[in-house]
Amino acid sequence: MGWAALLAVAAVLAPAAAWAPSAEEELQFKAWMLQNNRRYGPGEYPRRLRIFLGNKRQIDEHNAGNHSFQMSLNQFSDLTFAEFKKLYLWREPQNCSATKGNFLRSSGPYPDSIDWRKKGNYVTPVKNQGPCGSCWTFSTTGCLESAIAIATGKLLSLAEQQLVDCAQAFNNHGCSGGLPSQAFEYILYNKGLMGEDAYPYRAENGTCKFQPEKAVAFVKDVINITQYDENGMVEAVGKHNPVSFAFEVTGDFMHYRKGVYSNPRCEHTPDKVNHAVLAVGYGEENGTPYWIVKNSWGPLWGMDG
Repeated sequence: MGWAALLAVAAVLAPAAAWAPSAEEELQFKAWMLQNNRRYGPGEYPRRLRIFLGNKRQIDEHNAGNHSFQMSLNQFSDLTFAEFKKLYLWREPQNCSATKGNFLRSSGPYPDSIDWRKKGNYVTPVKNQGPCGSCWTFSTTGCLESAIAIATGKLLSLAEQQLVDCAQAFNNHGCSGGLPSQAFEYILYNKGLMGEDAYPYRAENGTCKFQPEKAVAFVKDVINITQYDENGMVEAVGKHNPVSFAFEVTGDFMHYRKGVYSNPRCEHTPDKVNHAVLAVGYGEENGTPYWIVKNSWGPLWGMDG
């Protein structure tokens, strides 16, 4: 082998050699593993370490810049965004059905800001969907839980698993995705949704076990807000109750920690949405309007979830 060939081999090997983690980085990773109850085989450990350090460097670079929000390590930090999408976001493409609205705007005033968590016992604690693309069910139950609590004073915890198992006829796909608008249509047609205690969540697809006599929540009508009508959504949240909505999650959202999140690379068309959440309020910070959003990735993500 000549010198040129040796140099070529060295050039190919150089990036891998340059990557070698420091002892401090390995200690950080092992502390994260302990905190998040992770164990890897000898073949998987170097790959997860590499991904973890790549995520940590992106987080550090972001936080060193001038942004309206901060990122941090969390329970997802050993995953690539591609892996995260397969586990936690919709796997089936969803063309958002709520593109034509029947929400009638009123001429009356609505508050400059609102947080339904602070107005009373109207929002259930943050739940955790686990490795299942069932966010649409949590968005749906969260909205219905709050609407019932505001109307009756009774805060229920409703069964996401019933929607995962039973709502397929309404173009929903269990752990592979769905839409709150279609889930509400299912509850309306089905004449009821059971409680979490009677139909516990399992984070996997199952067979439908709905028992009509155990239904505790009902839908009289489904109101949709026209796409892009953000003022209509503000009015709905400000005057009525928390509202389900869907958007496109991009890579930095998975490590969101605090602040006003925004991403100019987010798509604005309904066929690109891949995650559903619950708007529980809104406000303004330094002239920038923001939504207060209840997610379904557990209380350790973001600002207490």
